[in-house]
Amino acid sequence: ICVVMLFWGISDAQLSPTFYASTCPNVSSIVRGVVEQAARNDVRLGAKLIRMHFHDCFVNGCDGSILLVDASGIDSEQDEAPNQSVEGYGVVDNIKTAVENVCPGIVSCADILALASEILVTLAGGPTWQVPLGRRDSTTANAARTSDIPSPFETFENLSLKFSNKELDSTDLVALSGAHTFGRSQCQFFSQRLNDTNPDPTLNPTYLQTLRQACPPGGNPSRLNNLDPTTPDDFDNNYFTNLQNNSGLLATDQMLFSTSGADTVAIVNRFANSQAAFFDSFAQSMIKMGNLSPLTGSNGEIRADCKRVN
Repeated sequence: ICVVMLFWGISDAQLSPTFYASTCPNVSSIVRGVVEQAARNDVRLGAKLIRMHFHDCFVNGCDGSILLVDASGIDSEQDEAPNQSVEGYGVVDNIKTAVENVCPGIVSCADILALASEILVTLAGGPTWQVPLGRRDSTTANAARTSDIPSPFETFENLSLKFSNKELDSTDLVALSGAHTFGRSQCQFFSQRLNDTNPDPTLNPTYLQTLRQACPPGGNPSRLNNLDPTTPDDFDNNYFTNLQNNSGLLATDQMLFSTSGADTVAIVNRFANSQAAFFDSFAQSMIKMGNLSPLTGSNGEIRADCKRVN
């Protein structure tokens, strides 16, 4: 028991991979069925839902608050700057519908996000892990606290601080940033690095020219670019070898390797040299992140509709 408590964190040891063993034993396969189908039509789905899970957990913990839309007493987190480009809510609704059809009133929307993230990472070739379950859904949103979510424009100090404020360390920061091994980002989130007169010196010159062609001045700020130009849809450790080659797309990616004296540099090198080391750390960091201040027991509720409180 001591080992489990240390691994999951003392305060939230009540989360357990077997939480639904008697009440909804097929929950993982139900979620998998929906996301496998959806991922066939949207190669970006894994990146979308893991980002949603991450953005949910960084605001008041992993409580499904990001899923709530504006309503009486609810100031939605979805409309705030960090979340305006978050996508995939419709798939979450489809998963919830499928789960409710089999196990009504049992499985939280917060747990659905955690389960879907793991399944989609695995489908893309990434690691598998046992997802601790038993979170309940919030009855409130917290639009103001979306400022806790790291932005692509942070300094290294602020980026590190936003993680350490959630009791996530440098290994967690580098491992979780490795989720950028798949998915896309819009020009507006990195075009400041492409400045004609003063481009980001940590950008590989060849990659700089490629990005300038993709995101010219006055071009479409929403144009999508691969976060990993080598294997854009695979979950692998190429993200880290890209950083070693000065080919991180976002400034907050590249600074993990290019910040002189930072403890993240050695971690990037370790993950670049060993995909197994990355996969192991990523799984542990996802469990750790998923344990941020969950609502359990009689706190919160099990929403019937992820978009609205009951």
